[in-house]
Amino acid sequence: MKNKFIPLSSPDITEKEIESVVNVLRTPRLSLGPKLLEFEQKFAEYIGSKHAVAVNSGTSGLHLAIKSLGIGEKDAVITTPFSFIASANCLLYENALPIFVDIEPGTFNIDPERIEEFLEKKCRKEKKTNKIVDRETGRYVRAILPVHVFGYPCEMDRIMELAGEYNLHVIEDACEATGAEFKGKKVGAFGDMGVFAFYPNKQITTGEGGMIVTNDDKIARLFRSFRNQGRDSDKGWLEHSRLGYNYRISEINCALGIAQLERIDEILKKRERVAFRYNELLRDYVKVPETSDGAKRSWFVYVVCLPDKYSKKFRDRILAKLLKKGIGSNKYFSPIHLQPFYRKMFGYAKGDFEVTEYISERTIALPFHNNLNGKIITHVATCLKEILA
Repeated sequence: MKNKFIPLSSPDITEKEIESVVNVLRTPRLSLGPKLLEFEQKFAEYIGSKHAVAVNSGTSGLHLAIKSLGIGEKDAVITTPFSFIASANCLLYENALPIFVDIEPGTFNIDPERIEEFLEKKCRKEKKTNKIVDRETGRYVRAILPVHVFGYPCEMDRIMELAGEYNLHVIEDACEATGAEFKGKKVGAFGDMGVFAFYPNKQITTGEGGMIVTNDDKIARLFRSFRNQGRDSDKGWLEHSRLGYNYRISEINCALGIAQLERIDEILKKRERVAFRYNELLRDYVKVPETSDGAKRSWFVYVVCLPDKYSKKFRDRILAKLLKKGIGSNKYFSPIHLQPFYRKMFGYAKGDFEVTEYISERTIALPFHNNLNGKIITHVATCLKEILA
């Protein structure tokens, strides 16, 4: 491994994907063409939803999910502080308020018991409208936005029960979880809508891209209009029915996505093989990712958690030492509420979400991708164990 840097992630692109992209480039149709429709149809079938609408990123998909429900400046949405920042930023785009609740220490996912506690103790039902109001801010609580962190499914049965009891929408952030299942059902298919992402480090990639799935015909039409500058499919190119965005995805991206989706079972097995080998080598030294009978993880990144005795300062020294050995690694995730502009906007401070902060200070993402071979996995694990010793 001497002098050879091991990256944190790497896409798995075969000749089939390259040929699919080149074939599109030989056509006159590079946007809003047949590959878009094919990708959407095949992805909807894979997830088990009626509609799939492709966009240029998972972040765009989350934004349109919020927009489609009319969530705005008088509203709030319950979500997690332990996630990539887009799952909260999508609310700010519409001037809605993210309401964070803490996570489960085992799964790193939003804790349904804490959601229930917030709804019971900090909210009231408005008599005139039957809407749920956050007593502290006076905003209407409109939805729950659970994130399937690192490809591990949230406790969707309980989340859907709470949503039904309090008349809330559910927007699943499945951007890290293509192929994950909860009790035999694909994530993204539980809520009003689910959002997926296809950045190069994801399970499948389109280079840049995302997908929104839903069973609601009206919302699906809105998604297609919003992504295409507010146009309706039955109107002219220069007629705009509503405020829209340029969130389109190209035929080139869709061709790549189709080829990757056709290999999804192979890809997920490869990623599982790498993760299980890491687990074997590291389980006696660090906390390895959790699994359970009812939840099927779709491996996005491989993140370990250091034991209690290690501090954040020590974790950061480990990252520096791994880098010095030519091993790419990173902390996953930094808490959203402690990001500089969230502190400035909302006044968050250290100690607001103790579980999130505790986990965040001890996580390390190790090199992880489909084709990581046994020799490299062993080398990475050995280096980490040596540093810990």
